[in-house]
Amino acid sequence: MSETKIALVTGANKGIGYEIANGLGALGYRVGVGARDEVRCETAVEKLRAAGVDAFAVPLDVTGDGSVTDAAELIERRAGRLDVLVNNAGISGEVGPGWVQDPTALDLDLVRTVVETNVIGVIRVTNAMLPLLRRSTEPRIVNVSSSVASLTRQADPDIQVGPVMAAYAPSKSFLNAVTVQYARQLADTDILINAACPGLVATDFNGFHGPRTPQQGAATAIRLATLPDGGPTGSFFEDAGVVPW
Repeated sequence: MSETKIALVTGANKGIGYEIANGLGALGYRVGVGARDEVRCETAVEKLRAAGVDAFAVPLDVTGDGSVTDAAELIERRAGRLDVLVNNAGISGEVGPGWVQDPTALDLDLVRTVVETNVIGVIRVTNAMLPLLRRSTEPRIVNVSSSVASLTRQADPDIQVGPVMAAYAPSKSFLNAVTVQYARQLADTDILINAACPGLVATDFNGFHGPRTPQQGAATAIRLATLPDGGPTGSFFEDAGVVPW
């Protein structure tokens, strides 16, 4: 009998993150539910367990060094290693009417806050979890990105996705760039790291506007988290395949 694989999903108490945790659990993974709010975290764990998922709570604020260190130590104690890390936690930052973040009137503190969570938080968590991932025979990292991260699509007037979001969209482009750098650095290891585009999903993140369900939005991340050996690394995917940078 093969050993149960261990996954950590950040921002997993609701929305896409919850469905990623649920989907991995349905595949037999033991899932750490990462979330800032401990009450919501425990509620999500209880719901997942009721659905048959082997889930456990991981209190985790990706913007705090101490919180991330504590989370890594908790996983060390509970599982001894990590097979899958899904960096899903993210924020949009404050938006104006029409969900616009106007670059000509942008609060620089807003930019710093968004990047702190969406980029620096991912680096912080990834580096803290790398020693545990290196103990896995098939380590996988998935960074949950966005369709607005594609510079190709954003620059094409016939494709442009969504409103102007001068803090959030560039933060996800930054995340994609960081993903590539990790892939280059880890090229001689078994770690595969990719970015996942969930599409426009109806969650409280966007006021429940979007044609896709959280389950649909989770599908690409789950696929990348379960890639076989020799699979792609350093790429950006959606349901239909590779997303242009």
